[in-house]
Amino acid sequence: MATLGDIAVSAAFNIVGAFAFLLAFALLRLQPINDRIYFPKWYISGKRSSPMHAGGSFVGKFVNLNFKTYFTFLNWMPQALKMSEAEIIDHAGLDSAVFLRIYLLGLKIFVPMAAVALVVLIPVNVSDGTLYSLNKDLVISNIDKLSISNVHSKSIKFFFHISMQYLFTFWTCYLLYKEYSRVASMRLRFLASQGRRAEQFTVLVRNIPHVSGRSTSDSVESFFRKNHPEHYLCHQAVYNANKSARLVQKRDRLQNWLDYNQLKFERNPEKRPRRKNCFLGLWGEKIDSIDFYKHQIKELDKKLTMERQKVLKDPKAIMPAAFVSFNSRWGAAVCAQTQQSKNPTLWLTKWAPEPRDIYWKNLAIPFVSLTIRRFIISVAVFALIFFYMIPIAFVQSLANLEGLEKVAPFLTPVTELKFIKSFLQGFLPGLALKIFLFALPRALMIMSKVEGYVAKSTLERKAAAKYYYFMLVNVFLGSIIAGTAFQQLRAFLHESATQIPRTIGVSIPMKATFFITYIMVDGWAGIASEILRLKPLVKFHLKNMLIVKTERDRVKAMDPGSVDFPETLPSLQLYFLLGLVYAVVTPILLPFILVFFAFAYFVYRHQVINVYNQEYESAGAFWPHVHRCIIWSLLISQLLLMGLLSTKEALSSTPLIIVLPILTLAFHNYCKNRFEPAFRKYPLEEAMDKDLEDRPSESDVKLKSFLADAYLHPIFRSFEEVESVEVRVDKRRAHSPSPSRSSSSSSDDDSHHLEDEPSQEEDEPSQEEAVLPLHYAYEPPSDAYHYVAEVLSNVYEYGTEPYHN
Repeated sequence: MATLGDIAVSAAFNIVGAFAFLLAFALLRLQPINDRIYFPKWYISGKRSSPMHAGGSFVGKFVNLNFKTYFTFLNWMPQALKMSEAEIIDHAGLDSAVFLRIYLLGLKIFVPMAAVALVVLIPVNVSDGTLYSLNKDLVISNIDKLSISNVHSKSIKFFFHISMQYLFTFWTCYLLYKEYSRVASMRLRFLASQGRRAEQFTVLVRNIPHVSGRSTSDSVESFFRKNHPEHYLCHQAVYNANKSARLVQKRDRLQNWLDYNQLKFERNPEKRPRRKNCFLGLWGEKIDSIDFYKHQIKELDKKLTMERQKVLKDPKAIMPAAFVSFNSRWGAAVCAQTQQSKNPTLWLTKWAPEPRDIYWKNLAIPFVSLTIRRFIISVAVFALIFFYMIPIAFVQSLANLEGLEKVAPFLTPVTELKFIKSFLQGFLPGLALKIFLFALPRALMIMSKVEGYVAKSTLERKAAAKYYYFMLVNVFLGSIIAGTAFQQLRAFLHESATQIPRTIGVSIPMKATFFITYIMVDGWAGIASEILRLKPLVKFHLKNMLIVKTERDRVKAMDPGSVDFPETLPSLQLYFLLGLVYAVVTPILLPFILVFFAFAYFVYRHQVINVYNQEYESAGAFWPHVHRCIIWSLLISQLLLMGLLSTKEALSSTPLIIVLPILTLAFHNYCKNRFEPAFRKYPLEEAMDKDLEDRPSESDVKLKSFLADAYLHPIFRSFEEVESVEVRVDKRRAHSPSPSRSSSSSSDDDSHHLEDEPSQEEDEPSQEEAVLPLHYAYEPPSDAYHYVAEVLSNVYEYGTEPYHN
């Protein structure tokens, strides 16, 4: 059992580690060479340009030489608080704003709770000293003496704990109610404030019945013209185009190589790039690279055209599903929220996700197989959760070296070394558990994809739910059960059967020491590592040196990422669970949780503002899941306290606690009926108001044109249009000397303005203008110093092979 000294060692390790991460972040983010890593969101929105383009010395393009900025390395924290919530919604979306509110909710719940618990319960627990009279084989520590375990059986002091449980429950429910109401209102206001969007008018229809002699498209047209004659507008069939999608990915790679070689040629028009024509360009006859990739793309375009026509003509490629669009939001709301057929298993409708939220691969899954898939995955998740108990039990053995020494005395010489003992008990258990959980979120996301959900937001919520159940069973209950059985093994062998329940009841609060170490590893050092972005930093520079060939590659290399809901939400909910359970049992744990919520709020606010670029917008649709998990945490805390008091022979107090779960469930049911419909349905009143607002400026013809290809599968979009970022500069500018160009770059930013234009079919730039895929035309530098500067700059501007004269 970890002692206060062990906890202090762990705290020192984690505080030093967190400070090291923060210091490294503060220094790295100031360097121009890392600007795209720590501010990618501003680059994507076009509101920030690279400081490497500014004038100055060669070294200044890579290293910040303004030493005054190093004395304000912590100014990112007040800067993260400057943006208001309304501005965050405009800048990053409602999902990001609601995500940050979870951390604020944690602070609102636990700050008053910690103050009351530390002032009231700690003195009550310390005053008894009952642990000194227990069997000497039981392993205890000084932290246990601050917990409810230290109160003797049948004590009148348990009414303090029961009173605090009531107070904390009512306080938590009050804040949950206020927050649910606030988030629901924010969601409705956000939806009402949005302009015209495809998902507002579109419904996803599945399990369309097959009618002999009629195509799926004809069936949809006939059904909705008959049943929604005044509002039906158009529809888009769903195709199984997964094979074609792989060809599109291959074409993108070839186009990237073509862009790169054209870039090389435009930097040095006197020499066309060449490659070998055999396997991966490693051997064979040398041929023109531009002609080679153009030919490859042309041949692939023919295959794509044939595959596309094959999909369109093959009846088996058309799935019994369709995106149906209406001429009003009201008509779409009526269709999405009502039963369409007397057979409730046919013509199933639901709101269509926004186009960027669709996981296209799963639309090809037959609807009838979804139930089977989800049953199989449920069994697999159940097995995974319980088989994972084995490594969890092993981790718990590291958390209790005294208990391990009682069973394996030969380890005593090593474990009794003071520093090793403090390190193993105070730091290693939390780190080991964190490592065991590293790959789990990705595995659970794969399982959710197999289940067949068609929206990425839904996939992430389902993966988060699975991970929460895993954390609840393995990290929380598994840690208590495995730790208790191993820790008390010898005591069980020497006690009567009637004493075993009492021993278990006493030992549950003793796991607080393990959870304190886990909070410090995951919630302190782990959050600090999040802001450092070490993995994206290393990947960005490696890609710039080895892979990046075009501006599109550079944008991908920034890898801004997004809020990792499948992993972050369950971890948050675990902290709520630990705080609510141990607030009454071992209040000393609460300050560690408060540090986590406060620190994480600063870090994630900075990341949301400067880094994350959300892949989709669900308008806070995950909030009901968050609310439900906190309610579960409340119920678990009440039931565990009830069981704990039963081992303390406080049976007369049990009826007082039985009321709490009943009241909590009633509160949850009320909130579910009152607020959850705002996250599941769209009010007809809101839909009609929005329609009336837009009606003067909107016609069916314009709307049909807007919706025509909104839900078209990506492979059916025009793949002849190649996205490229080009800069047009006049001839005189293109051939200006390099040194003068560098010195005047800051004053000529307007001439470097980026434009999105189709790629040029010509092999060579015209006489009138130079077409440059990136920043400027290349001119060999006049001296060795500027030559080295240009070479290194081009590694980060153009790719891996800068032109050498």
